[in-house]
Amino acid sequence: MRKALRTKIIQVCEEKIAAKGDNVGLSFYAFFANKNDNPELLMEAASWWIKQMKLDHFEKAVKIKALVEAMGD
Repeated sequence: MRKALRTKIIQVCEEKIAAKGDNVGLSFYAFFANKNDNPELLMEAASWWIKQMKLDHFEKAVKIKALVEAMGD
């Protein structure tokens, strides 16, 4: 996964956790605007979420943040 996407995922997770607490859930769509203005990046996130990690549609933001941070640079 490209670094820009990892950075965006961590940022969004941190914002959601700060606003709603450690129990907040999200889907990979949370990292994108409502418009499909970057389909390649959306598919990259979806492939990682669904195919590679086999995650449910909604997961805890703390879990996603930890998974992405564990990927390193």
